[in-house]
Amino acid sequence: MYALVDCNNFYASCERVFQPNLIGKPVVVLSNNDGCVIARSNEAKDLGIPMGAPYFEFKNLFIEKGVHVFSANFALYGDMSNRVMTLLSEYAPEIEIYSVDEAFLKLQGFDHYNLTDYGIEIGKRVKKWTGIPVSIGVAPTKALAKVANRIAKKYPTQTQSSYVIDSDEKRIKALKWLKIEDVWGIGRQLSKKLQLKHVSTAYDFTLLDDNWVKSNLSIVELRLKLDLQGIPTLGLEESQAKKSIATTRSFEANYTKYEQLKERISTFAVSCAEKLRQQHSRCNALMVFIQTNRHRSELPQYHKSMVVKLPYSTNSAIELSQFAIKALKLIFKEGYAYKKAGVVIMDFTPENDQQIAIFENSNPKHIALMKSMDKLNLSIGQQKVRLGSQDAKRVWKMKQENLSNRYTTKLAEIIVVKI
Repeated sequence: MYALVDCNNFYASCERVFQPNLIGKPVVVLSNNDGCVIARSNEAKDLGIPMGAPYFEFKNLFIEKGVHVFSANFALYGDMSNRVMTLLSEYAPEIEIYSVDEAFLKLQGFDHYNLTDYGIEIGKRVKKWTGIPVSIGVAPTKALAKVANRIAKKYPTQTQSSYVIDSDEKRIKALKWLKIEDVWGIGRQLSKKLQLKHVSTAYDFTLLDDNWVKSNLSIVELRLKLDLQGIPTLGLEESQAKKSIATTRSFEANYTKYEQLKERISTFAVSCAEKLRQQHSRCNALMVFIQTNRHRSELPQYHKSMVVKLPYSTNSAIELSQFAIKALKLIFKEGYAYKKAGVVIMDFTPENDQQIAIFENSNPKHIALMKSMDKLNLSIGQQKVRLGSQDAKRVWKMKQENLSNRYTTKLAEIIVVKI
C-alpha cells in the first residue's frame, strides 16, 4: 500500500503557524517579486480568488475583502517542509518526497495495521509537532493514493483527513466521483481530448482499451490507467541529480547598461556553479538569455539567447562566469530596457569523470578554491565571498512588500516571548 501525505494549503499554513490569528481568515501568498497568487487558503478560494491572479489587478479586492497578503517566504517554507518530511520518514521504511508539500510513503509490511487510524495518527503528530495540517490518502497504488488523498481533503470532517481505498468497491466509487480533469497527470489539453471520446470521469478512463491509450496517448498514460485499475505500475522514484540548473531573475527596474547586466549574469553563473558542485557534477554547456519587459508594449522589444558549448567540463564559478559574460557580449544590444535575464547550465557529467583535453582544460587550482569558497559561504553566510565581477555590496533582493519573518532560519527574526 502507498500513502500520500499532502500538506493543506502549505504556504498559507506556514504563515498561520506563527500567526494563529490568521486561522479562519483569507490568506494568499504571492510569487517572486509579488507578481501573482501562488497559494490560497480555503477562505480565499471561497472568495473566488483564482490561482495565478495578478496582484496588481486584485489588490483592491484583497483590501475590500480583508485578504491577508504575504510575499513568498521560501526560507521559512523550505525549513517547515524539511521538518514535516523528517517526521514522515519515521512512519515508513521508504519515502519519496514528491514536492515541497507532498510525500509518498510505501507501507510495506503493514498488513495487520488499521491504515485509517495510522493515517489519523500521522496527521495528529505532524500537526502537533509542526503546526501544519495534512491530509492522508492510502491505496494499493500511487495514482489511487492521490485519489484517496483528494477525498480526505474534500471531506475532512467525515474522514478525519485520512481515507483508505482498500476494496474494489471503494476504488470504483472514488473513480466515478473524480472528474477526468482532476486526475493526477491528466492536464487540461489531454482532458479535452478524452472528453471528445466521452471520458468524463477517472472511471471512464480506466475502461478505455489499452492499445488505444498506448497508440493515441502514450505509455505514460497507459501506466496511469493501470495504476488507477489497482495494478501497481508507478513505484517510488529515487532522488536524482538535476539534468539542468537555471538561475533567472526579473529585475527590480529596467536595465539599460551593459555593465548592469554583466554583473547580474556573473552572479547568476556563480549561483549555478554552486548548485552544480552540491550535486558533484560538471557541465559542458550553458545558455545565457536577456529580454525586455513584454508587458511594456510602448517600449521597443528584444529578447535573445545563446547556447555556448564549453571547451571542457567545469563547475568552477570563475570559468562559468567568464563563459557567460562572453555570451552576453554577443547578444547584448544598446537602446533596450532589459527586465529579465538568466543563466542555464546543462549537459552534466560526474565530477570525478573529467576527460582531459589536449589543448584546453579547466584550471585544477579552482577545485580547492571553490571548496574554500563554498565552506566560507556556508559558515559565514551566503554571498559573503564573491568574484571580482560581482557587486561586493549588492545582495539580490526581490520585491517583497509583504514578507513575514523567517522565524525558523534567521536568529534576528525568531519569535520573542515577553514575560
